[in-house]
Amino acid sequence: MPEIRPIKDLRNTNEISEFCHERNEPIYITKNGYGHLVVMSMETYKKKLAKAELYEKLAEAERDLNKEDELLDAEVVFERIKKKYGRE
Repeated sequence: MPEIRPIKDLRNTNEISEFCHERNEPIYITKNGYGHLVVMSMETYKKKLAKAELYEKLAEAERDLNKEDELLDAEVVFERIKKKYGRE
């Protein structure tokens, strides 16, 4: 369940910091009842960023696979490499 707190709770910096580090989850901060900020530890941020980058790379790979006319046959590629570098 996401942790949602009003902006006034940011005054309790130690409590916010401990929560973020202990649970490895972000805290959603509201202002006047609406979403305003997200606070999280650096470790959580790095993990979430790495995950987002991974999903972006997977989406790019999937887009490439959907372009079947641009795909190369593995045997053709290896033959070209053998010819270029003269190895069998």
